[in-house]
Amino acid sequence: MSSPPGYPGIRISGCWALGAEGSNSSAESLDRLLPPVGTGRSPRKRTTSQCKSEPPLLRTSKRTIYTAGRPPWYNEHGTQSKEAFVIGLGGGSASGKTTVARMIIEALDVPWVVLLSMDSFYKVLTKQQQEQAAKNDFNFDHPDAFDFDLIVCTLKKLKQGKSVKIPIYDFTTHSRKKDWKTLYGANVIIFEGIMAFADKQLLELLDMKIFVDTDSDIRLVRRLRRDISERGRDIEGVIKQYNKFVKPAFDQYIQPTMRLADIVVPRGSGNTVAIDLIVQHVHSQLEERELSVRAALASAHQCHPLPRTLSVLKSTPQVRGMHTIIRDKETSRDEFIFYSKRLMRLLIEHALSFLPFQGCTVQTPQGQDYEGRTYAGKQITGVSILRAGETMEPALRAVCKDVRIGTILIQTNQLTGEPELHYLRLPKDISQDHVILMDCTVSTGAAAMMAVRVLLDHDVPEDKIFLLSLLMAEMGVHSVAYAFPRVKIITTAVDKKVNDLFRIIPGIGNFGDRYFGTDAPPDWSDEEELVGT
Repeated sequence: MSSPPGYPGIRISGCWALGAEGSNSSAESLDRLLPPVGTGRSPRKRTTSQCKSEPPLLRTSKRTIYTAGRPPWYNEHGTQSKEAFVIGLGGGSASGKTTVARMIIEALDVPWVVLLSMDSFYKVLTKQQQEQAAKNDFNFDHPDAFDFDLIVCTLKKLKQGKSVKIPIYDFTTHSRKKDWKTLYGANVIIFEGIMAFADKQLLELLDMKIFVDTDSDIRLVRRLRRDISERGRDIEGVIKQYNKFVKPAFDQYIQPTMRLADIVVPRGSGNTVAIDLIVQHVHSQLEERELSVRAALASAHQCHPLPRTLSVLKSTPQVRGMHTIIRDKETSRDEFIFYSKRLMRLLIEHALSFLPFQGCTVQTPQGQDYEGRTYAGKQITGVSILRAGETMEPALRAVCKDVRIGTILIQTNQLTGEPELHYLRLPKDISQDHVILMDCTVSTGAAAMMAVRVLLDHDVPEDKIFLLSLLMAEMGVHSVAYAFPRVKIITTAVDKKVNDLFRIIPGIGNFGDRYFGTDAPPDWSDEEELVGT
């Protein structure tokens, strides 16, 4: 099908839509040879992957974190109910794929968008191949140059919401760096590369396929400018490589994949109409995938006996007395903090008894053997759900020497009532550890479930997660236990009810406000609180 006469356009599933006019590319310098980008589009605020330009939600002693929340990507059963929407962006070398991807991210204006480049997945070269690459005699534009197994594995895990490690490629030395970049979580994944449509398994992971079709002369000029200024190449080597490998590879491997695309975008980033149509479609897909987890939790798994995975600290007169003090609305802040800390210490000590131990024989100073016990795991990591959960960190550090600490920030969206993941910082190799997840109060269990889901997505085994809370509602206990039946739930008390504002009844009030001496809007729940600035 041809486009209407006199109108350049974009092909969308066999139909044509009008596009923006191209620019004159004849000029004297490399820069002037390139057409202007994004002409005719109204200016937009700048956005970046996984963050939005808006007031900070979290300040630490070292930095300010600008962020926007990721809504639940799982259902009340704790299993993933919506995968990330994956856009594949193909086209020739220097066709403007990355620029188009960034324009899509900017126009989408949604948080948690990941841009993944195929350039990160070049195979590790042998010594002989390294020598060929240094002479511009190695073909980097052939399918065999890419590690498709790693690409498919990485994209599959990222689409499922799991944590992934991305290799960092050095184009100057034609090698992978020792460091890897960690990515986690996305509503939208944009995967761009010259061979984005060249593998059958990879194609099956793409929800939308876009081919950026740019004139070959423009692509050559862009490649010259990029390789000379950014990668330290000389003009003769760039042209040699282009004629020997790049152009033949485009004709043989890349251009034929255009027929697999759902959308073909002529002139790349200059075609603003195409960008707008793509963005409209992605928005419609995201709306279809919205979830309401908290409403489902409020109506599910209730009126059942408390689960066997729950352990409640024995209600001794001492424990009951401390609960009396911290529940009393007349208790001063100093006393509230003092007795809360005492309860936290008892709770941590109780939780440690559920860790795996093994027999161990030591020799006493008197030269006698003593049959004791020692921790049988690799390491213990504490993860606090900010902000109230961080008040439990000192008690954990007091009884666990050299314990590692991670943090997760979860807040309630005041418009939807749903929990949102805003920020996380977890130690490396946390998947090998027993993890003590800390939050002072759990009402519906929505925030706790999200935190557990984060840990599972970082490959922490479910049976190595211990959820600790000073006070829980039965609803929260049931919600977590039903979704994650192997997570150990440990608390000092369980209250029966949750009111319409998701506060625990009789409860303890807003723990964070009472502990830190701050005020909060009356409609906030106990378990998701705004981090103080």
